[in-house]
Amino acid sequence: MTQLVYLYLLSPLHTGGTTQEGNLLGIARESHTNLPYIPSSTIRGRLRASTADNQRSELWGNTIDDVTKEGDSNLTQGQLWIGDGSLLWVPVPSLSHGVIWVSSRLLLKRWQRLNSKNQAKVPDEYSNNFSNNNPVYLKDAILPGQDLKKVNLQAWIPQSEVSCINHALVLPDQHCATLIQMCLWRQVKIKLDEHKTVDGGFRYEEAIPPDTLMYFPWGITTQAKANTTAASDKFEAILAEHSVLQIGGQESLGRGFVKNWSSED
Repeated sequence: MTQLVYLYLLSPLHTGGTTQEGNLLGIARESHTNLPYIPSSTIRGRLRASTADNQRSELWGNTIDDVTKEGDSNLTQGQLWIGDGSLLWVPVPSLSHGVIWVSSRLLLKRWQRLNSKNQAKVPDEYSNNFSNNNPVYLKDAILPGQDLKKVNLQAWIPQSEVSCINHALVLPDQHCATLIQMCLWRQVKIKLDEHKTVDGGFRYEEAIPPDTLMYFPWGITTQAKANTTAASDKFEAILAEHSVLQIGGQESLGRGFVKNWSSED
């Protein structure tokens, strides 16, 4: 049974990409959509580090270091598996509404495939929960009021005490991807030498913006066998104890802090 954990970003989140183009240090992106995501290995590593020592190997398996220190002959699989973190709703600045959270039918369909409780029809393009006839300003784009359709999107917005998604808009896949790319945070960084002078040029680092809503699936591996309930309870206890997690790099700069909550689907 697949279950979901939601992540509401409290600060910008940077997970390193595989390439660097010019002076831009990018973030991890899906190969088929080019959208930002959080690799499952990054999430798993954070959760493993947050697990008590006496449960770590049981839930997550052992590591090469464990094998070396303890003299075990084989690496073992843990009782839990973790999936990639995917975008669901992304905030975009708006001159008409302050902030509007955008998603697309592709992103909503992906979430629905993992969320068996939601059997509703996927909203049409330009569905929103705040405007029917008035134009909407998104970054450098203007959406005419006659193109918008006001509907109830509550079933498509997972609720939490920290979530404040009150202006939600479903866009065509390509338009949504373009806006997400435009709204990524880019931090300028420089390298200083021993004399505190600039060594080389500027560098830009990308990050997923705060107030983004993401999620990742998780479940029980065959390794758990008859202990599926125990493993699930232990994982839920870890999430409850660490309701705010730090994921990705730049922790010393306050990056990557997320509020999490779980939903069994």
